[in-house]
Amino acid sequence: MLRYTQIQNLRTIQTFIRTQRWYSQEKAFQIELPKNSFEGYNIDTPSLQVEITKTEAEDIFYQMNVIRRMELGADGLYKSKFIRGFCHLCTGQEAVPAGIEAALTREDAIITAYRCHGFTYTRGGSVGSILAELLGRKDGIAKGKGGSMHMFAPNFYGGNGIVGAQVPLGAGIAFSQKYLKKNAVTVALYGDGAANQGQVFESYNIAKLWNLPCIFICENNKYGMGTSASRASANTEYFKRCEYIPGLKVNGMDILAVKQSIKFAKDYSLNENSPVLMEISTYRYGGHSMSDPGTTYRTREEIQHMRSTNDPITGFKKRLLDHQILSEDEIKSLEKKAKKEVDQAIEFAKNSPEPEVKELINEIYIKGTEPTSFVRGRESQELYQI
Repeated sequence: MLRYTQIQNLRTIQTFIRTQRWYSQEKAFQIELPKNSFEGYNIDTPSLQVEITKTEAEDIFYQMNVIRRMELGADGLYKSKFIRGFCHLCTGQEAVPAGIEAALTREDAIITAYRCHGFTYTRGGSVGSILAELLGRKDGIAKGKGGSMHMFAPNFYGGNGIVGAQVPLGAGIAFSQKYLKKNAVTVALYGDGAANQGQVFESYNIAKLWNLPCIFICENNKYGMGTSASRASANTEYFKRCEYIPGLKVNGMDILAVKQSIKFAKDYSLNENSPVLMEISTYRYGGHSMSDPGTTYRTREEIQHMRSTNDPITGFKKRLLDHQILSEDEIKSLEKKAKKEVDQAIEFAKNSPEPEVKELINEIYIKGTEPTSFVRGRESQELYQI
């Protein structure tokens, strides 16, 4: 019988193979997006005609459901005190990581801020390793040492806890891609709360000077912590903020609009030898983090309205049924499968042991200079034997 971790690795390999084939051997369904899906600035907008195969539809619908259930599971684990410290969830924003990944290859790179669980999953991390990381356990994707804000996977450079700091890092990754003549782009995401930082504009400048293959994305979920975008920014049209880089605004609650826009931006960046500035308009259902109820600076009616009229999973599900891409039974089967995977991952994470004390010094010291007997804890007299 396969162990849980072996099953997760097998699923990652299967998804990878499917992604690299680009679903080219299947019939493609044609779906027309609403006219307000995109808005361009010094650039044409993507076609409103989107092609999608049944296998691709199954994959991205399943991914969004897993991310939603994983985040709801993390919510429960936090409230049960299994998760301590910071925990930032992306409930409501599932179309962003799933849509971006659907348009990229594994050669492309992604770097984001601390709301990173969904991206870690779409980049190949298993649900069990993500939840184990949240619990600070040995089987976590960062060996239990990173927590909610610091997760990594192949060509996924985090999960970064310092607001906005990932943007210049993303420009640096794009520089390496150009220097090594790779046919790939870097997607560097940041929130509307980080959009006014100087390092963001410095990154725009160097990226355009050197024409780096970098797609800068402001993931605008309308609130930076507890402050609405309109109270923090004189200009809330984030995609127009760099006059010398073309911009594109996208409906981030529509998985197909996100996918189409990222494919368009990647092609433009590589073919026109230019960075691209994007704004993905989305919405988080929960607070900024688990310590924020999320209802002191916005009404419950506003949240409920977004859930009932703009939910990315419900909207995609309706499209799949309307275009007869998937049946009700097939959708229910995928939903049931996602629930089972997350339920198993929660138990896996709970049963994972805590890291050994000696793991605290691994990957920190130069080899040969590590402490040999004790490491100190938070208090001056708190010592742990290695």
